[in-house]
Amino acid sequence: MEITFYKYQGTGNDFVMIDDRSQTFPVSKSLIASICHRRFGIGSDGLILLQNAEGYDFKMVYFNADGGEGSMCGNGGRCVARFASDLGLFSGMAKFIAVDGEHEATVSNEVIELKMTGVTDVQQYEDYDFINTGSPHYITYVDQVEDVDVVNIGSEIRYGSVYGPQGGTNANFVEVIEENHLSVRTYERGVEDETFSCGTGVTACALSASIRNGWSSPITVETIGGTLEVAFAQTAEGEFGDIILKGPAVRVFEGSLDIPSTPIL
Repeated sequence: MEITFYKYQGTGNDFVMIDDRSQTFPVSKSLIASICHRRFGIGSDGLILLQNAEGYDFKMVYFNADGGEGSMCGNGGRCVARFASDLGLFSGMAKFIAVDGEHEATVSNEVIELKMTGVTDVQQYEDYDFINTGSPHYITYVDQVEDVDVVNIGSEIRYGSVYGPQGGTNANFVEVIEENHLSVRTYERGVEDETFSCGTGVTACALSASIRNGWSSPITVETIGGTLEVAFAQTAEGEFGDIILKGPAVRVFEGSLDIPSTPIL
């Protein structure tokens, strides 16, 4: 079976995109892991199926690089919006459905603005915060983020006694550059490595920093792969709504892939 695939990236967070409106893609964990493998496959942080959904411009189905279906991916949401726009499914603004509910996306030549789900529960501790922005995120602050051993420390947090039994968490390390300006590095579960950028992680870090520092919207966040911006509205009760993740999403290349009868991994 031969399929056409597309490669997109949003601040270095890269995804294999497949137009699956016919719903013929043979979903299996081993197959998806082999496609995402950076030595034996196309190579990506995840795979996204674009499908039809009644009442929406499209549906986003996201899989982590390990082949398992994942929670919400913010950069993936921005990339799939660009993909759908490139396919001509909408012009300007789209409404789509993902695993965490309904999203809206606005597409321009330079950037994608993605409306994230609201946040009603921010758990704050002395050394870290925990926020679910469609995916769970542990957030801790450091003096020099470039010096952090993200993979080893992040994997310990991801599998640790607090969050490991709950399915694990993503781990974010944050340096405050100046007012309303952060630098963030993220260990992502499902990829089991540091990624160049994590959209839901950047969003969680921006909300955490706004609480801890009294910052107003928007907040600029630097990642290894580039710059993102998070806008939001906060209620007196400490809840967040109208959360917008803004940044670039770029088509890298396209090709065809022969799906073997027995996946590589």
